Amino acid sequence: MENATQLVQAFLALGPTVILPVFIFIIGLGFGCGVGTAFRSGLTIGVGFVGIGLVVGLLVDNLGPAAQAMVANFGIQLNMIDVGWPGSASISWASPIAAIILPVGLLVNVVMLMTKTTKTMDVDIWNYWHFTFCGACVYALSQSFALAIVAAVLFEIVTLKIADWTAPYMEKYFELEGVSVPTGSTCSYAPIGIPLIWLIQKIPVIKDLKADPDYIQQKFGIFGEPIFMGLILGCVLGALAGYGPGEIVHVGMAMAGVMVLMPRMVKLLMEGLIPVSEAAREFLQKRFGEESEQANIYIGLDAAVTTGHPAVIATALILVPITLFLAVILPGNNVLPFGDLATIPFIVAMIVAAARGNIVHSVLASVIVISMSLLMASVMGPFVTEMGVTANFKMPDGAAMISAIDQGGNLINFVIFEIFRLFA
Repeated sequence: MENATQLVQAFLALGPTVILPVFIFIIGLGFGCGVGTAFRSGLTIGVGFVGIGLVVGLLVDNLGPAAQAMVANFGIQLNMIDVGWPGSASISWASPIAAIILPVGLLVNVVMLMTKTTKTMDVDIWNYWHFTFCGACVYALSQSFALAIVAAVLFEIVTLKIADWTAPYMEKYFELEGVSVPTGSTCSYAPIGIPLIWLIQKIPVIKDLKADPDYIQQKFGIFGEPIFMGLILGCVLGALAGYGPGEIVHVGMAMAGVMVLMPRMVKLLMEGLIPVSEAAREFLQKRFGEESEQANIYIGLDAAVTTGHPAVIATALILVPITLFLAVILPGNNVLPFGDLATIPFIVAMIVAAARGNIVHSVLASVIVISMSLLMASVMGPFVTEMGVTANFKMPDGAAMISAIDQGGNLINFVIFEIFRLFA
């Protein structure tokens, strides 16, 4: 089992920029794309993810230090450090159950497609770490392999169902036809965030506040364009971090770059996906009929494809200082937000889509969602810490315990874990 875990870790270490093109190539061949078309699609998607990775890196490299500086600037002191999704993922793949989750996860997806219980073909293999994390939490609780696998499968099933439910937002708002997002972090917040948006948009006065990118641009001209929004919000974050003028402008330029470059990288990725998606639809329509449910499947991709929308980035940047403020004032919170502050675009993506890009409404709903996430991450901290120790994870300096907003504060993970804890 140890050798199998090492093989899985080595494969996953290749990252989505290698794994996803390989799977897209295989799927393209399976649906009759032809070798040349399938290879080009896989390669284009890989290049798109390289670009997305570079832009996300630009975001993280500037947002991370700014957030750390804000923590120091505001004198925030909490004893549970948010290690972010990179820490959570590495802990997941070091779990004894990691080697089994990959084949089991693929099998579950195939069975659900065949039984019409999902329309999502999840090719985002790397993000199976979310399923693994849930299983690893239950394993740390029970020391039972069987229960851990059941927990991971439950997490996957719920995620796929939420991906199906939110797929219309991908087409109507993000203009990504035939795509769904079975990413654990994004799916977790949709069941809370989307109803909250519905409620907020029924409240007098608040419901009439307009703040989507098109309205802002119409109101403020060129100063309302995404590039200027990024510059302004980035400069505000730099100022809150206590930076000097040069560093403030540097962060502002980086955020302006993110606003402009991310949509273009997503467009490149979709250029590669369209031929495979169309081939899959034609292949299935021939066998099941044009109106059949099996003929209209979604290709499940990383939620990074949603982060290119200006309203998503703007909402996320506004929420960075708000999240730090919430961490200080929220009774019961022990988590110091840090590693997952750059993950906020993934957390709020479907909330923003439900709000049709209204940044004010998105922020209001996200404040409640992130507050809940901080409290859940605080409860999960001891178990995440235990998993980290078992995985020989290098603890941050001065951290008594670790957790993560992304997965430690994940609603699906929390509910499944608490159910198993009731019977432990």
